[in-house]
Amino acid sequence: MEKEIQKALRKVKDPELDVNIVDLGLIYKVEEKKGKVKILMTLTSPMCPLAYTFDELVKRALKKVGGIKSVKIKLTFDPPWDPTKISPRAKLKLEIPL
Repeated sequence: MEKEIQKALRKVKDPELDVNIVDLGLIYKVEEKKGKVKILMTLTSPMCPLAYTFDELVKRALKKVGGIKSVKIKLTFDPPWDPTKISPRAKLKLEIPL
């Protein structure tokens, strides 16, 4: 189920950057047990106005994965997000030097 979860999370894009939250490095940890999924994630900034938007988008995307019964999302800023967490693929899209 891990592959399906990752695939679903890659469909969730940051509306401002048009890059998925996995490649942006916003997903810190994913746990799945008996259909219950726990996500530990961050935002690019603690003041990000899209916090509630991401919560809903992630839950909606994961509910489409067969076998998932519940999704809990915990936001953390420890460690804080920084551009080094962006995948090489996303850096190319955002024109950030590798």
